Amino acid sequence: MIELIKHGTTIDFMGKRKYVLSFSLLITLLSFYGIFYKMDYGVDFRGGAEIQTKFERNVHLDDLRGALDKGGFQGTSVQTIGEEKDNEVLIKVQADEGNLNAITENVSKVLKTSFTGNNVEIRKVDIVGPKAGSELRMSAVKAMFWAILSIMVYMAIRFDFRYAPGVFVSLTHDIIIVTGVLAFLGTEFSLHTVAALLAIIGYSVNDTVIVYDRIREHEETGDKTKSLTMHINDAVNDTLSRTILTSAATLLVSGSMYFFGGAAIKDFFLAMTIGIIFGTYSSVYVAASTTLFIDELMKKSNNKTHAKKATI
Repeated sequence: MIELIKHGTTIDFMGKRKYVLSFSLLITLLSFYGIFYKMDYGVDFRGGAEIQTKFERNVHLDDLRGALDKGGFQGTSVQTIGEEKDNEVLIKVQADEGNLNAITENVSKVLKTSFTGNNVEIRKVDIVGPKAGSELRMSAVKAMFWAILSIMVYMAIRFDFRYAPGVFVSLTHDIIIVTGVLAFLGTEFSLHTVAALLAIIGYSVNDTVIVYDRIREHEETGDKTKSLTMHINDAVNDTLSRTILTSAATLLVSGSMYFFGGAAIKDFFLAMTIGIIFGTYSSVYVAASTTLFIDELMKKSNNKTHAKKATI
């Protein structure tokens, strides 16, 4: 394997953790603001209409989006259904509760006006009310929560109790920041975004497991006189070359898909790109720092217990 970082490198990652974690706290607080005040929810989470259409001839999705935007529709999303020759398109349009029933007729008028000579048939209409959208938002949050919790339990069994909270904190940190950044960028939060966040959870925990495994290896076979801080620094330095190469390769793919993959998958890979950056960073600083914090708490608790026994 290509070794970008020479063996024996001794960068003091944990020595800088207070400054880096302060940065993380600031970004997390800003992300919360973005989530609560800047988020642009898609049809699935806000409410609107899903309209399945069939065109007589092939229609370019960019032209279809442009026609809907000119028609004054907000939060539109279009995607093909089935094989290309079927010319079937699923259109999602945001709408308020008061005009949900009229939205289909308005979309039909815009399509017939914009694509004269290309007959369009409305095959199916599904209305998503605001209440259903709210329930779907909660379901998405629950899905991510249970995914993180399950991984946390696995880490506690696979490694040690000290490691489990670090996984929970780092994964939650990644999800909040990615969602917050998307909110500030004005990216629509849709089911594609939820899929990206779940993928980020898997990617980030993989990085964290690599670091944790090396920390445990250093604790078991390394110098017993070294502190956990030194073991973490050694472990991160040992895996640094692998981390940089893996993240760079994944970023190359996700970045390429974002710029050249088309509008249908653009939001997904934007979230993935942001998640890879913060997932790599959190594996080193957030997860490992939390483990170090838990270890220090356990040592203080044990010292107090021993002190009480000594005074009895």
